[in-house]
Amino acid sequence: MRPLSEEELRESFVNATDAELDQLELPLEYLLVDWEHVDALAWRDRTVRHRGYLVTLIDDEPVGIVLRAADPPSSRHRAAVCNLCHTHQPANQVTMFSARRAGEAGRNGNSVGTYLCSDLSCQENVRLPAPLAPAEVRSGSHTSARIDGLARRTRAFVEGVLG
Repeated sequence: MRPLSEEELRESFVNATDAELDQLELPLEYLLVDWEHVDALAWRDRTVRHRGYLVTLIDDEPVGIVLRAADPPSSRHRAAVCNLCHTHQPANQVTMFSARRAGEAGRNGNSVGTYLCSDLSCQENVRLPAPLAPAEVRSGSHTSARIDGLARRTRAFVEGVLG
């Protein structure tokens, strides 16, 4: 992903209300982002508990969406899978996020939802090496495939919001 200025980020949101844009705070780590190693920038709002943000490039243009998180399940005794990074986690670390559709559809109340990592850390999760099973040998292309899959699924989700 190419580096994005604060202005580009703010202008990229396709489903945000004026009030949401006024309240938008960039993540604390924004100045430290290693842009060459991320395909999207996602963060939870520090002040509005159920809000999150996701920005990715589509046709080399930043497209951002505002997300709303449902309350995560309280049980850690079940497993869940993030639909973007395909990371298996305890159920309380995966949350249903919804996004209003862009344009008229969103103003009419239509939305799109999916299960995501509760902390929106998908970019980091796919880059962590998964533990090997006994006697398992894994090629270096495994991580590349996970990164490519995350980028593809992220773009598809954002395009779904665009309609």
